[in-house]
Amino acid sequence: MAARIGRALVTGASAGIGAAMARELAARDVEVVLVARRSERLSELSEQLPTNAEVLVADLADRAGRDLVAERLASADRPVDLLVNNAGLGIYGALASQDPDRIRALIDVNVTALVELTRAALPGLLAREVGGIINVGSTAGYLPGPYSAVYGATKAFVRSFTEAVSEEVRATPVHVLLLAPGVTRTEFQDVAGVPEGAFPAALTGTADQVARAALDAFAAQRPVCVPAAADRVVVYGSQVVPSRLTRRLRASVMRRFVA
Repeated sequence: MAARIGRALVTGASAGIGAAMARELAARDVEVVLVARRSERLSELSEQLPTNAEVLVADLADRAGRDLVAERLASADRPVDLLVNNAGLGIYGALASQDPDRIRALIDVNVTALVELTRAALPGLLAREVGGIINVGSTAGYLPGPYSAVYGATKAFVRSFTEAVSEEVRATPVHVLLLAPGVTRTEFQDVAGVPEGAFPAALTGTADQVARAALDAFAAQRPVCVPAAADRVVVYGSQVVPSRLTRRLRASVMRRFVA
């Protein structure tokens, strides 16, 4: 991690990739602001970190929660040098059977919060000419995902949005990175309702591996980080294999688990 990064704010820090990011940042002597809905988990994590940690309890599915975090990012008092937009929700299953309220929350967290927090952080970063933003997407953003249609579409948005903003600030000292991991062994799958056996264990990575790869890529000023070699093959394949084939293959696999 670049020496000029003094403080980072990580959303979705109570578990999974977010918690791993916080631990890895602290190991690199970066102070962290931990953001999530679950205060108990944030407190437990903050006590484990070797550097100062600030706990900010907020639900990014709610306007009030997003405003609270945006205000913290815009504050000149104890400024944030790195924003890690990691918070995310997922839903698996046929769209027609999904809860509309849960779909709305997913879009608010995966898209609305990510855009609003990126917007809140950028002016200060550009004015101070320091740091940047890591937006956590997914390899799901590279190809249509039947039975995870809304989730995949939000990650496609994250990919397009992040790459565009990265180009906008390319001539400045501020860096914006798209992190696009594949399936990662966290509690996310259980919460999202991912069917058991839908993804082979051999093709899943760990949150710690993803966090290290992301921060190394950010330090190297790379615009995109796809941590695992197998996932880079998926991304490459999405660019050369016709979409009609990839979506039908995906549907045929997932249909066995969700029908």
